Amino acid sequence: MNGAAIAHLSGADIAVEVVLETGSTNADLLARAPRLAANLLLVAERQSAGRGRAGRSWLSSADGSLTFSLAWRFSAPLQALRGLPLAVGVALAEALAKLDVKVQLKWPNDLLKDGAKLAGVLIETQAAPGGATWAVIGVGLNLALPDALEAQIGRPAASAPWLAAMDRNALMAALLAQLATSLRQFEQAGFGAFAARWNGLHAYAGSAVDIIDGGATLQRGVAAGVDDSGALLLDTGAGRVAVMAGDVSLRLAGA
Repeated sequence: MNGAAIAHLSGADIAVEVVLETGSTNADLLARAPRLAANLLLVAERQSAGRGRAGRSWLSSADGSLTFSLAWRFSAPLQALRGLPLAVGVALAEALAKLDVKVQLKWPNDLLKDGAKLAGVLIETQAAPGGATWAVIGVGLNLALPDALEAQIGRPAASAPWLAAMDRNALMAALLAQLATSLRQFEQAGFGAFAARWNGLHAYAGSAVDIIDGGATLQRGVAAGVDDSGALLLDTGAGRVAVMAGDVSLRLAGA
């Protein structure tokens, strides 16, 4: 991949760097955040220590995955960024739809294709001077996973052969363009501008689900979408409750 080509094709006015290999693009940008002068996209041909939510590993391959992180400076403090992972999910889903790849969203930060995980989002933050916040938005997108890697992951993982056949610069540029547009919209209007769009892509709408924390089921109910803060609305026997993301995860009930 070529950083200059990605930046030009995206039209997003964002600097782009491409490295052959690194441990984690998120870790790299978090370390650089205090010295960054502007938003920056870092793409790795291969990540050897990619990370997911709750300290999980994100396994990828150079030929079968696209891994990148975008450092974005928000003028607002951290508490104003509620719902950001879900907004990023919407942005990615809308970008992929334009490329004829239909996905659904699993709360709070996964993209599913045919019920299996196609992509994941990890957002880490760092305070910046003047009450601002750096958000480092990490994305891992499966394109065409080798059988050995899928076996190592140990759970169903989706692939997108159509994307794997695309020019990588054009693919990355399409994702960056949509992300930049959506992040600017989030800055202006918050997650409220994305809630209805997220609900329209909700993979488990109307399904019975479990909210899991550390292997224990905290709550069970019927998933009713998200509110304007990004909280999952769950209809339980005791009424409707709002579940904030944190490090909890969601599964179909009994799965």
